[in-house]
Amino acid sequence: MSLHIAFGDYAVLRERCEVAILRATKHEPDYEDAAVVPTGEWRPLDPDLAERLRPAETTPDVALVELVRLPQAEPDELARMATGTFWPDHLPGRSSAEYLGYVVSEPQALTTTGNPASGRRIGLHIDNWDRLPVATRHLSRRRLCFNFGPGTRYLLLADLDVCAMSRRLHLGDETRCPHTDDVRWYVAEGRTLRCLRIRLEPGDGYIAPTELLPHDGSTEGQLQSSMAAFWLGRWSRGGVGPGVGSVPV
Repeated sequence: MSLHIAFGDYAVLRERCEVAILRATKHEPDYEDAAVVPTGEWRPLDPDLAERLRPAETTPDVALVELVRLPQAEPDELARMATGTFWPDHLPGRSSAEYLGYVVSEPQALTTTGNPASGRRIGLHIDNWDRLPVATRHLSRRRLCFNFGPGTRYLLLADLDVCAMSRRLHLGDETRCPHTDDVRWYVAEGRTLRCLRIRLEPGDGYIAPTELLPHDGSTEGQLQSSMAAFWLGRWSRGGVGPGVGSVPV
């Protein structure tokens, strides 16, 4: 399954989205060996790729990336929201959504997620909260994230899901639970994998199938740190609800 992003206007998506090839790290002190990261050679999103990203009516909601936005708020209010104190009052579906917490990402980070055990960054990875095998991986919950600022951050997404990688690497084994290592092996074999970088201003957010799509955050080129908070849930397309609007794309 390929990456699908809900959008209407190509020009608006292009303004906040760039593309690069992914590579594997080797003997880089900030990263685990073989971590998958962007080359940094970002280029604009072209129309042909944008059309391939556009979902069809038959694209399952659970496989869709959607951009959303919180109501306008002052910076101190955004910071209060990020700690979870606004949950569960502001978002519908709260009885079935799980608050995962928040992180503060320093500026100038190509990718943001680290491994506490090694102290090094892991690069693009997949989540495994639901730990479903390849055959039913598409039933995993999607993750909701908001950037609570004060800085801008990016969402990094690979353009191919981990089940497709796992099937190619493990001869179609449908019982296997995919792992970030599958992403690393796929790139290490010399297969081309693209990365989309989507800009998220303070108050912007996304809903994404992070158990399917290799992903990470980024603060590359930014001068301020940013705080991001996360939830897991089963939102239908456009279904985050009142008080949370769609980003106009």
